[in-house]
Amino acid sequence: MKAEIITVGTEILLGDILNTNCRYLSRELAAMGIEMYYQITVGDNEERLLKTLEESLNRSDIVICTGGLGPTEDDITKEVCAKYFGYELELHKPSLDAMIERFKHMNRVPTKNNEKQAYFPKEAYILKNDNGTAPGCIMEKEGKMIVVLPGPPREMESMFENYVKPYLSKLTDDVIESEVLRIIGVGESKVENDILDIIDSQTNPTIATYAKGYECTLRITAKAKSVEEAKELIKPMSDEMKRRFGQSLYATGETSIEEVVSKMLVENNLKIAVAESCTGGMVSASLINYPGISSVFMEGCVTYSNEAKMKSLGVKKETLDVYGAVSDKCAKEMASGVAARYNTNIGIATTGIAGPDGGTDEKPVGLVYFGIYINGKVISKKYVFNGDRQGVRERATRTILNDLRLELLNMEK
Repeated sequence: MKAEIITVGTEILLGDILNTNCRYLSRELAAMGIEMYYQITVGDNEERLLKTLEESLNRSDIVICTGGLGPTEDDITKEVCAKYFGYELELHKPSLDAMIERFKHMNRVPTKNNEKQAYFPKEAYILKNDNGTAPGCIMEKEGKMIVVLPGPPREMESMFENYVKPYLSKLTDDVIESEVLRIIGVGESKVENDILDIIDSQTNPTIATYAKGYECTLRITAKAKSVEEAKELIKPMSDEMKRRFGQSLYATGETSIEEVVSKMLVENNLKIAVAESCTGGMVSASLINYPGISSVFMEGCVTYSNEAKMKSLGVKKETLDVYGAVSDKCAKEMASGVAARYNTNIGIATTGIAGPDGGTDEKPVGLVYFGIYINGKVISKKYVFNGDRQGVRERATRTILNDLRLELLNMEK
């Protein structure tokens, strides 16, 4: 099967909204073994959308449209798709009832134009919206299919996962199974280069690299007659990736570096305190996203000024005068100080120059030092990160969490 994605919305064409739906759908379709060669964005214009549908369905079996399901007059996606197939719209009472109930739950009353969202062709398969007021639908005719989904990613992703994916999976006898491997500290280009021999010779399973949030993921996908058979095909390749990337491969599945580190802390009952300068609370915020972290997370301090570093963490004035706040010695004293103050097994600290100003030849923008104290042992790490102020802080946050993970792994040996 071949599919295309049509994103509908003038605001996307103008760059007012970032189109993340295409990325999500592309990955999901690839994981299902559905081929895709085109992605198109078209404005809220009936004539252009009709022409785009015609071109797409001449090339492909399935077109997935996102956006344009709202209650206003310029929300035309469903109407134009029905017109393309020659279908008439009529009120779908269950959708209207669900919409009224959702508005009632929000202590709101739907306006007359909201009813527009409950009109569908009688030939359509209705897709429930668990996170919004606009249902989607699937229309089919003469071997061609249009899937109509809402634009907001939270609504679209849920609808695709819960209703569209099971519907599409019935169209083939094969089972598509995927495993995601997560790598941190290695760039996508190097990851790809390190597995080029496998990429060049792959058949089934296949492997693909993706960059995401300063890390890289590998998706291994196999097609088979059963889930068990697909997993058997995936396992040798997965084992080889773990052998090649070692500790840089930090997890499999839908997780994150902060979740992995937090879980290690909780399961080992390791108390932690955090002192932050350049990251300004981002490390602490990442850790406390994990449910149950309160059993080990004692305190997070943002000690931005030299005075705060001395008063709250016991950093020596001599250290600041001689080496500066952005130094390995300061980072170590911050980590040791925050651990001592809150009597924890672990203390971690960040100090650096996030920019855009404040850098020198000796200490450029992007320079960051980490301090990591674990049960009496204290080390420092030095990095120079590229990017704007926010980018430097985000990279620093993820990197110190990964450095802590590596230290904890080595501690277990």
